[in-house]
Amino acid sequence: MKNCRQFAYLALLEIYQKGAYTDISLNKILTENQINLVDKGLICELVYGIVRRQRTLDHLITQFSKKTAQKQPLSLRIILQIGFYQLRYLNQVPPSAAVNTSVDLAKINQLGKLSGVVNGILREYIRKSELNDPLILPNNDVAKLGILTSFPDWIIQNFLTQIRPDETEKLCHWFNQTPTIDLRVNILKTTLDDLEKQFLEQNIKVERINNLPQALRLSQASGNIEKFPGFTAGWFTVQDASAQLVTHFLDPQPEEVIIDACAAPGGKTTHIAELIGDHGEIYACDVYPKRLQKVQENCDRLSLKSVKIQSGDSRKLPQFNSLGDRVLLDVPCSGLGTLHKRPDIRWRQTQEKIQEIAQLQQELLENSANWVKKGGILVYATCTINKAENEAIIEQFLAKNPDWEIEPPSFKFPYVNLVESEKWLKIWPHKYNMDGFFMVKLHKKG
Repeated sequence: MKNCRQFAYLALLEIYQKGAYTDISLNKILTENQINLVDKGLICELVYGIVRRQRTLDHLITQFSKKTAQKQPLSLRIILQIGFYQLRYLNQVPPSAAVNTSVDLAKINQLGKLSGVVNGILREYIRKSELNDPLILPNNDVAKLGILTSFPDWIIQNFLTQIRPDETEKLCHWFNQTPTIDLRVNILKTTLDDLEKQFLEQNIKVERINNLPQALRLSQASGNIEKFPGFTAGWFTVQDASAQLVTHFLDPQPEEVIIDACAAPGGKTTHIAELIGDHGEIYACDVYPKRLQKVQENCDRLSLKSVKIQSGDSRKLPQFNSLGDRVLLDVPCSGLGTLHKRPDIRWRQTQEKIQEIAQLQQELLENSANWVKKGGILVYATCTINKAENEAIIEQFLAKNPDWEIEPPSFKFPYVNLVESEKWLKIWPHKYNMDGFFMVKLHKKG
């Protein structure tokens, strides 16, 4: 039977060779093979960790071998990444085991002639590690931080234009952590106290999140969430704390008409329904019909009846004009606030792609603003901390639309300490231990 490192090797090979997304590649490996829970944890740690730490690991490969990482045969590069990752980031793996398992990987994957190279490179790293950190960094501050924390220079530069260098380093280290999982209790079916009790009785360790009345955070890996008590019955759903804050920020009220312009997969849509007691009209819109199926599935599981599904491009749905008391526009974005959960983003996203995304965001805002009644509210939100997709979009919109104004965050809003300006909320993950998010409330003048 293949060992954990071999499964990790196969997943990484598919990611690098075929451009597969990390979660999809891992899911394929884990579902097609009989692997126990402990081994699954190690495989996930290796694959997600190596994708996150790719730049640092490749820098070490280049530093300790005669060729740059990119000029190494791909199989050898992956094996060295697995070896270096265990040595540098996994304290529970003895150095000798990290070397020996990497040498074995070379032999298993027809690289027997290079097993000595693997052994020599990794043991040289161990020898130098006994004196101090052997990682040699360049003098350039951006490149130095990029190699140390494993981010491309342009993302480092993006963060440095907004926060201090020491804060940027803390942020990058935060993004390199294994992400936590947050749950949102369905208050129409149970209570936070009762669900917490149910979990603890099943030895599922959770903790509360301050000022979020429906949130529980898993304290440790606990297996398949769909097998948790109450999942099938619709007692809870998976949703990050930051995403829960967005719906509280929207502040939906019973009997209102509320439109979620980019609804799939439905986390915020169903949260709106819960907060209004399932009394009102909620339209869940999305351009992809297949993704709307997930919205309906979530509504069915949570027993919510107030949601109506609407397929179509939210730039082209004039039937909603002047219909909404509140509109939620959680736009497609670069995802730079979720780099811990989606490690591929840091290597796949580019500044050129973000320019295209920003154009789409502007078009969505201009059109969905037409859906709001006079005196109504539109909340614009993203899961990115990139100014070009956040502050710049809002400033451009307000300059062109004098009938709109920012409604300052209310002090009754949870996490009022997130208010770093009188205009909008920007969640920096390393400060608040949740996904990076931006949200602003816009009021249509009556």
